[in-house]
Amino acid sequence: MTETLALFDLDNTLLPIDSDYEWGQFIVRIGAVDKDTYEAKNKMFFEQYIAGTLDAAEYLAFALGELKGIPRAKLDAWHQQFMAEVIIPNIKPAAVNLVKSHLDKGHLTAIVTATNRFVTAPIAKAFGVKHLIAAIPEETPDGMLTGGLVGTPTSGKGKIEHTEKWLASLGLSFEQFTNSYFYSDSDRDIPLLSKVKHPVAANPNERLKAYALANGWDLLYLFDD
Repeated sequence: MTETLALFDLDNTLLPIDSDYEWGQFIVRIGAVDKDTYEAKNKMFFEQYIAGTLDAAEYLAFALGELKGIPRAKLDAWHQQFMAEVIIPNIKPAAVNLVKSHLDKGHLTAIVTATNRFVTAPIAKAFGVKHLIAAIPEETPDGMLTGGLVGTPTSGKGKIEHTEKWLASLGLSFEQFTNSYFYSDSDRDIPLLSKVKHPVAANPNERLKAYALANGWDLLYLFDD
């Protein structure tokens, strides 16, 4: 059997922030979108996310639609600025060391996030993680985003579906691993947490904390400092 699989949620798990929400705030701040309209919608969707009522497909249509038709070079320049100003200051040593502890042992490691790949690919790279399972924006041949989504959202039970497809592409399955871990902060990830042998509630929200305690799952707090 293959030895160990290590999966990580991203927002509020490896990062003490929500990268999707912060990207929205960033493009408002640089004047890339209409401030009042975008900020109100972004806040509404974020509140739905916190409440557990967010429609992932509806949110992705909004978030990706705002980037439709913008030249890729401009998008990438914005993202470099976003990384420097927002993400890098929020990559904490405890999270880096946790990921590194798995990578150093040769574990098959991936970030599994509901946030889209455009926002998260550079963040996964900053953590040294090669494999990223994320919502896939549709692109034109020259790299512009169309505002559409390829396939289905990578949230809730969708995380299992997409992770299984990724493993199958490597000729693997969950059952082949002697050990498997998933670290997440959110009760929305209970389906995938329940799929692995070592679920870890990392910086858990109250609903996940209660579920983890009731089921004997490990609790981990990375950002107490």
